[in-house]
Amino acid sequence: MKGDWIDAQDQEMDCGIKVDLPSGRVNCLPMTEVQVGDWIVAGKEGLRVLTRKTDEEKDTFEFMGSAVSSEKPKGVTVRAIGQAMRECRDAGLKILAVLGPAVVHTGGAEWICRMIRGGWLHLLFSGNALATHDIETALYGTSLGIEVATGRCAPHGHENHLRTINTIRRLGGIDQAVKAGLLKSGIMYECVKHQIPFILGGSIRDDGPLPEVITDVLEAQKAMRAHVPSLGFALMVASTLHSIATGNLLPEWVRVACADINPSTVTKMLDRGSHQTMGVVTDSEPFLRELAGELGC
Repeated sequence: MKGDWIDAQDQEMDCGIKVDLPSGRVNCLPMTEVQVGDWIVAGKEGLRVLTRKTDEEKDTFEFMGSAVSSEKPKGVTVRAIGQAMRECRDAGLKILAVLGPAVVHTGGAEWICRMIRGGWLHLLFSGNALATHDIETALYGTSLGIEVATGRCAPHGHENHLRTINTIRRLGGIDQAVKAGLLKSGIMYECVKHQIPFILGGSIRDDGPLPEVITDVLEAQKAMRAHVPSLGFALMVASTLHSIATGNLLPEWVRVACADINPSTVTKMLDRGSHQTMGVVTDSEPFLRELAGELGC
């Protein structure tokens, strides 16, 4: 095994080094897939780690030098994200969207729909909330009971998200709702219509959930991981939980853009090893509107 080499930039985080004794070869293995009897490298002795090249040294003091500064000009970053998405699509790689429910609450769903129709998004990772509130908007015009068009509280609107879940469950799922002609708009509708795969990973606080939600988190992780090899770019908007979870699955060469109104979401992405992340501290709807315009949607 002396001298064996693993190119870690092609591996995700949270992996161990498995040794195959008969062949003397080594490879990376997700920790959740370790089996009794596997030989896993432990400790630091005998390992040599070569880190990737870092950016040029910055000045000791500079204004707006943080990667998550809310004072940085947003237009510059949005143009850079748009260019990265163009390069990814031109290279034949897929673009992943990781979205939180605030995308719907703030009125940003329309811009995601336009990007799907324009061929800019090829895969969706999210949870029960995004899908539920998106479908709620399509069926009732509300998101968590608030009218998306006016921002007002709809009469008995607090019941709408549960009515939405029950309706979809009775039909058997989101795909069935589209085929039945009940679901006619929204992010989930566009995903079904344009055959965009979506992985909905559950959490302990989900209500319902929708039939497509994978409630076993390790199974959800496996489903997400299966799509990673085809990715070239990940667009993460308004989701701390799913953004960080996805970041832990992505190899270093997958470029990432993370937009959130909370600076700590972008900070956590960087602190947990996703150094390739371009961060934008902003509300989701204005960001998505500008990005869609940049992409010509």
